[in-house]
Amino acid sequence: MEEMYCQSCGMPLTKKEDIATNKDGSLMNEYCIYCFKDGAFTGDISMEGMIDISLKHMKEIFKDDPNFNEQEALIKMRGFFPELKRWKSKE
Repeated sequence: MEEMYCQSCGMPLTKKEDIATNKDGSLMNEYCIYCFKDGAFTGDISMEGMIDISLKHMKEIFKDDPNFNEQEALIKMRGFFPELKRWKSKE
């Protein structure tokens, strides 16, 4: 099975409970529940704002990993996020 990512924040969509919902309650498997719920985005945010939030989460997740490099993560996200559906049309 192809690995799916939220098309807003890049979070891997590996658990059903993390997958967004449409207005009718059906699953919307392009986004995570944190970015999209009940048929709408959960917040009005810029791509750079989303990168900042994602970096904050990554720093917490990898706080005990000596190989985590914040600057490298930021560079990767700035290359990856413009390819996500939510941001692709805003270039």
